[in-house]
Amino acid sequence: MMRNEDNAHYLRYTGPQRVDKAMHTLEGIVRGISIDNLVNTQELTALTRWVSEHEEFANRHPFNEVIDRLHQILADGAVDEEERADILWLCEKFSTENSFFCELSSDMQRLQGIVAGIAADGIITEDELRGLREWLDDNDQLRTCWPYDEIDSHVTRVMRDGRIDPEEHAFLLEYFNEFSSLTGGKAFSKPQPGRSHLVSGVCHSCPDIQFDDKSFCFTGTSDRTNRDQLAVQVHELGGWFSPRVTQSLHYLVIGAKGNPCWAFSCYGRKVEQAVSLRMKGFPVAIVHENDYWDAVEDLC
Repeated sequence: MMRNEDNAHYLRYTGPQRVDKAMHTLEGIVRGISIDNLVNTQELTALTRWVSEHEEFANRHPFNEVIDRLHQILADGAVDEEERADILWLCEKFSTENSFFCELSSDMQRLQGIVAGIAADGIITEDELRGLREWLDDNDQLRTCWPYDEIDSHVTRVMRDGRIDPEEHAFLLEYFNEFSSLTGGKAFSKPQPGRSHLVSGVCHSCPDIQFDDKSFCFTGTSDRTNRDQLAVQVHELGGWFSPRVTQSLHYLVIGAKGNPCWAFSCYGRKVEQAVSLRMKGFPVAIVHENDYWDAVEDLC
């Protein structure tokens, strides 16, 4: 788990990948904010912030054409159906011609964009979930790919009675924000006051973290320290560090920040391995970095 500045060394080699990923995510975001056939001010603000965060690609083909068109569309503070179709056409056209990722990774990037767009204004409606339900049904080739099955299960459960109650809404909003943040999509997350960013099914909520003779593996990116220092810290507290996910692992700690070099998830491979082990009965706990630091502070 490296600091963000450590990632800068690798970014120069990943330009095509990041452009391709950005195109897929943008396509998903546009689909997400308009999935209920309405685009409000907060959703437009989220899209504007996304454009600003990707200005590094403004002069790079094909992103330059997309960015220019987005600036034109956003100038009047509204997105009509024709403009939405233009954006999606551009994304699909350039993604098809210049695809760097396999189709499954590309579709997962689109899904992350969709849930980011849905959660952009802090409100999830039944119409938005119905639109998401249709997209999930149309893209069931993603089944068995984490976290498609989780999202599919949650949407099915919530929509069983045709309505979203307050508790379900709070859970979905937090879940969607957490999933979209794994792509570096913080611009579309709207944290709820007083709520953590820990999501059931991704991270253990309020886990009891012990250090004595326990093994820890880290994934993602920390803004507080680096992996070597974390390994030393775990050792000093009585535990031991594992560089990989194994059957004997006790804790997989997910960093609070992401790595923009990776395909469609800041932590995909190790999280997938940990989820697979849990499904086989191995009790590896997936915990958020914030909970890790809370446990450290309790011992200090």
